[in-house]
Amino acid sequence: MRYIIIGAGAVGGVIGGRLAGSGHEVVLVARGAHFEALRDHGLRLRVPEGELTHRLPVVDGPAALGELRPDDVLVLAVKTQDSVAALQTWGPAPVAGGGTAAERLPLFCAQNGVEGQRIALRLFRRVHGVCVWLPSTYVEPGVVSAAGSPLTGILHLGRHPHGTDETARLVAADLEKSHFEAPVVADVARWQYAKLLSNLGNALEAVTGPVSDEDALALLRRVRAEGAAVLDAAGIAYASTEEQQALRGDKVTLVPLDGAPRGGGSSWQSLTRGTGTIEADYLNGEIALLGRLHGVPTPLNELLQHLADTFARERRAAGSMPVAELMRLADGAVVNTG
Repeated sequence: MRYIIIGAGAVGGVIGGRLAGSGHEVVLVARGAHFEALRDHGLRLRVPEGELTHRLPVVDGPAALGELRPDDVLVLAVKTQDSVAALQTWGPAPVAGGGTAAERLPLFCAQNGVEGQRIALRLFRRVHGVCVWLPSTYVEPGVVSAAGSPLTGILHLGRHPHGTDETARLVAADLEKSHFEAPVVADVARWQYAKLLSNLGNALEAVTGPVSDEDALALLRRVRAEGAAVLDAAGIAYASTEEQQALRGDKVTLVPLDGAPRGGGSSWQSLTRGTGTIEADYLNGEIALLGRLHGVPTPLNELLQHLADTFARERRAAGSMPVAELMRLADGAVVNTG
């Protein structure tokens, strides 16, 4: 199998680099300065064993590859807000022997949240969900890092909306030779919704910085409790904290990396890079949507969604809102909802 990593940033770059390091054929898809750095200098992957450089084919779209191969596996690793454009670009790509990528090739959605795979299923016939437990960072163009040890990450795989298949098992086997644990499960969404609850703090971290003082931690607990109440009201199953901890244990322990400090999660990184977009609409916004559908107020998640979107749109600095100011806004949002 050949892996085509659509979006070779923090998550995609690490997955692609680790697969390449274990001998698998990998093509990276990127754009702008990142594309140029990957093309000219290779993918530089900073991990606990050092900096690894992988000279891999890099393209900015399917045209550069000509006809895709029947054994290609597409890994969608762009942020959810970029999914439609990526899928519309790659879906019509011709595959040798006839048909298109959307008709014939498997697509694995290695993304936060749950919406990306629903978007994909509108175009692609063979969609797989991936629950991404992979602490990683886009350091600079051409350079990504992953500080987890002894494993780089844990990636649950399954068909969307449910079930498993031989492709998932083959991909899992490749990942497990590449510094990942990759359980194949029939209920991958249950793990993704659990991860969604943990990702509700991404916007909080993005706007106020590291969530470390008691006020911020207390607010985070309230935000996640709001999310859990919504999932319960919607009848959506999710893995418990105890089940997640039992599976993960100390398999992905973060260690300091020279030249690759981990400043924050994916939303924090989006603000730091000044991309102009952020994935809060598909994290906190997913909870807001479900809350409206099922009659559950979600003032704290709505507030964080709004603030994260505002910070991204106005390109405000990550972590620049004092926690005290956010707490005041949160209290006001709850009062107004009541």
